[in-house]
Amino acid sequence: MRYTEEFCNREYNNRALVPEYAQHLERWAEAARHARSVKMGLLDLYYGATSNECIDLFPCNAHDAPLLVYIHGGYWRALEKSDFSWVAPPFVERGINVAVIDYDLAPAVSVRTITLQTLRAIEWLWRGAPRYGYDADRIFVCGHSAGGHLSAMAMSALWPALAPDLPADLIKGAIAVSGLYDLEPIMHASFLNADLKLDAESAFAASPAWMPPATGAPLITAVGELESSEFHRQNRLIGERWRANLRADVPLPQRNHFTAMDALAEPGQALFEATLALCSETRRS
Repeated sequence: MRYTEEFCNREYNNRALVPEYAQHLERWAEAARHARSVKMGLLDLYYGATSNECIDLFPCNAHDAPLLVYIHGGYWRALEKSDFSWVAPPFVERGINVAVIDYDLAPAVSVRTITLQTLRAIEWLWRGAPRYGYDADRIFVCGHSAGGHLSAMAMSALWPALAPDLPADLIKGAIAVSGLYDLEPIMHASFLNADLKLDAESAFAASPAWMPPATGAPLITAVGELESSEFHRQNRLIGERWRANLRADVPLPQRNHFTAMDALAEPGQALFEATLALCSETRRS
């Protein structure tokens, strides 16, 4: 497909497509403040040297329970982990540990650097399992928008190449909501690429749709019914390219880019229940 700047700016500008986006962001921030106020988390655990290379860990009471790693969106250039503490309580209450990770943002760093930071955060969590009491053999990743991209990149990671003691199947499954898997059109979206500075080479290298998953771990995808045609194309693309891994593509009727994210942490919603079921699967041999 031949992308134009006008098309990509229209299709990927979710704040323009959802005029009430600021209300959703404030609602998330308020829910996150409430989640942290009950002191259920271990906040700002550093996995790296920069101020943003840190993790909030929300442990459940069950020993050796699974760990769900949440990776926030914001087009690699906005938001932070503290905006998404609200994701944790519904899973913690059902016996799933939750880690919400942070990373540096563009334009200070590249998408490649953010990807490597995400992998280091997950490695840190794998190594921290004995200390914090979750099961290192049941680590799942989940993300929304740019976080969906980073979740897919974690599924593609050749973990033993990062450190020889890391298992190839470190990630046991992923949930990607409204994710971005082909970054070529992002390169043509001038409102984004002014910060991301992607070119053809770096966009291709950071596109999980054009690389194989590292293992047969299951993938759950979802995209809001009201999202743009490009977000639907992105969702179809990863399902087609990773067909052998695709566990389910969960419909999100009447959801836009922001309310699609809400469905992840709403008990009773199909996306929440599918995520809970995946994380609750018995330990693999």
